[in-house]
Amino acid sequence: MYTPPPFKPDRTASLAFAEARGFGLVCVSGGKKPVASLAPFYLSYAADGTPQAAFHVARQNPLVQFADEASPWLLAISGPDAYVSADWYVSPDQVPTWLYQEVHLTGPVRKLSDDELALQIDTLSAKFENRLLPKKPWTSGKMAAGRLEAMKKAIVGLSMSVEEIEGSFKLNQHKSEADYAAVATVLASQPDTGSQQIAGLMRQTRPQAFDETNRLERSVQ
Repeated sequence: MYTPPPFKPDRTASLAFAEARGFGLVCVSGGKKPVASLAPFYLSYAADGTPQAAFHVARQNPLVQFADEASPWLLAISGPDAYVSADWYVSPDQVPTWLYQEVHLTGPVRKLSDDELALQIDTLSAKFENRLLPKKPWTSGKMAAGRLEAMKKAIVGLSMSVEEIEGSFKLNQHKSEADYAAVATVLASQPDTGSQQIAGLMRQTRPQAFDETNRLERSVQ
């Protein structure tokens, strides 16, 4: 991933973003063409601290044949994104751009055993069910044993041993505080969720830019 230094998050921030998002595009080079599927996932850590990304796909998914513990896979995790018009800057001679958050995890993938798959199903569902509290979480124990086994036979559990972590949190960090605050303010007023989320991230990243903007506005009044 190409990431200019101002946009590069550290390892901790990249992994925290990936775990919080929990959904990404799994890709591998399939010979004649790349093979990819979207999948929810969760992160855990091996005894030596290596991140492990656990997910599953349908047994008929062509990705399965490349889970050989050798071929490099890519798990691409996207966050919010937003278009920025050049007209929104205070400074002249700007160009349009796009702001976003993205993390790429790369590493070999192995197939899980039946016992590991059972644990993965429960761990993955618990991760997202807990976000729905106070709803009582769904668990695989609610299913009839025969139905659960049939569903498990239809999928393959996979685990990526993450060898490389790359990220790009492009939030206009290289711009002046006046331009930065101006763009974030307009984004916050846009109707789409992506623009509003990017505006919130910009405010969290450089709160001092907004303090300075407010000070200048008061001095003009």
